[in-house]
Amino acid sequence: MHVVIADDHPIFRSGLKFLLETSFQNIVIDQFENGGDLIEFVKTTLPDIIIVDIDMPVKNGLEVCEVITEMEIDSKVIVLTMYKDVEMLKLAFYNGAKGYLVKDNTSEELVDCIQTVMDGKTFMAKDVRELGQTLFTTDKAKLQISELIGSLTQTELKTLKLVSQKLSSKEIANLLFVSVKSVENYRSRICKKLNLDARNNSLLLWIMDNKAILDNIKEFD
Repeated sequence: MHVVIADDHPIFRSGLKFLLETSFQNIVIDQFENGGDLIEFVKTTLPDIIIVDIDMPVKNGLEVCEVITEMEIDSKVIVLTMYKDVEMLKLAFYNGAKGYLVKDNTSEELVDCIQTVMDGKTFMAKDVRELGQTLFTTDKAKLQISELIGSLTQTELKTLKLVSQKLSSKEIANLLFVSVKSVENYRSRICKKLNLDARNNSLLLWIMDNKAILDNIKEFD
């Protein structure tokens, strides 16, 4: 497993590296002190896990999440921060993070988080889990839907939000500066990831049923 750590505190990076090396076999670790260098590295090397702090020079952790998401690669980003507020939690997952850890509990939850994220699921630290349930919903079924939304690329997510605003494929194409055919392909991929039948109105019906979740995402328009 290849893990990249980005944090501007060298002592913290060293401690995190030691913890990872004692917890996982056959692990390769690279370290960076800012988000800019990390992004340049990822352009040529694709790590399995990217662990980022939110407060970093050049590019912060949220900006890193957004760039990595737009690159549409398989690397999964885990945010590791001191912030425990719901706004940072929202922004992290909206920008593409798959895990959210609080530095106070790093040693207790880091291994569990990495294993969960590598399995294709999302992970929230126990200190913010209640906030996360409030954010997405306390209904387990809808929490699973939120995880499905998290599997969408940034372009697919933008398309879904525009569809929810009752825009036609042509109108969406004009807003995204792509062809109508591209929009239809986005919609098809969205339906596949949401386990919907793309041949009927299932996407529109799904949007109606899950408007509350989509409204939370729209706060970041």
